[in-house]
Amino acid sequence: MSYVGPDFEPPRPRRSRRGPLTVAVAALVPGALAGWLVWQAVGDSGDGGGSDKTAPRSPSSSSAPATASHKADGKPSTPATSTPTRKPSASRPAGSGPLTGKVVAIDPGHNAGNFQHTADINRQVDIGTNWKECDTTGTSTNAGYTEAEFTLDVARRARTLLQEQGATVVFTHDGDRPWGPCVDERARIGNKAHADAAVSVHADGVAAGNRGFHVILPGSVHAGAADTRPIVGPSKDLGERIAGNFVRVTGSAPANYIGDGTGLVTREDLGGLNLSTVPKVFIECGNMRDSKDAALLTSGAWREKAARGISEGIVSFLHG
Repeated sequence: MSYVGPDFEPPRPRRSRRGPLTVAVAALVPGALAGWLVWQAVGDSGDGGGSDKTAPRSPSSSSAPATASHKADGKPSTPATSTPTRKPSASRPAGSGPLTGKVVAIDPGHNAGNFQHTADINRQVDIGTNWKECDTTGTSTNAGYTEAEFTLDVARRARTLLQEQGATVVFTHDGDRPWGPCVDERARIGNKAHADAAVSVHADGVAAGNRGFHVILPGSVHAGAADTRPIVGPSKDLGERIAGNFVRVTGSAPANYIGDGTGLVTREDLGGLNLSTVPKVFIECGNMRDSKDAALLTSGAWREKAARGISEGIVSFLHG
């Protein structure tokens, strides 16, 4: 997800740096440091200069704004007249295994149909601390591979892996809705399922030269409908385990432009986290605007690794 949209506000840009990198999450998994060294051998950090937030390609993208204005507070805009007609994606049946009885909610970020429903996704929703847009189109690689395509593919791969362990997996959508759902509904779906763990899958869209993944943890929020205080601790545990396993399995490094090399970032302005009542994190799997990261994100073999890193982090969390 680009840092533009309902669940992101752009941090101040800063020059990427590659000082001595103390990867906190590497300590979680014995092979994490080795994965980082492999990445260092094949890539460089590049220049962390200005932003690059061109909208993804789409047949109707000319009518879809790449960004939407942010309201710090105030009344929601007039709701759109159309709403998705499909119900949230039903959970898939689980097999037998060590995760039998566990429920995992997976949220594939954005929706490929959002381009054609700009009025719907631009309407304001209450995220507890303020009002934000329902959703955005997401970002894309320079060649036009969209974040929505990426997130749904990784989410489906992770679902298969988790079901093999016996987990019941609930999706916020499965490419079966014309647009959305909105960020507040995405949170409610995991809450209603009483998920033992919830993960929202994304990819970033910042300037070329910024590389690597990061996991976003909920900050302590208590305002309006938002109260993350009960989930801050377990969500941090979930995020650390996903980050450690993601390093180990994919060989990717923590982001060189955010998180100070830890691969972990805490946010208090994300509706998908603020409104969650179950342990939940976001993962930005890489930067779609960087050519080296894009080569990974567009590789089916690498996406399988990404799904395995995420799912093994979830399994580790659920095993305690």
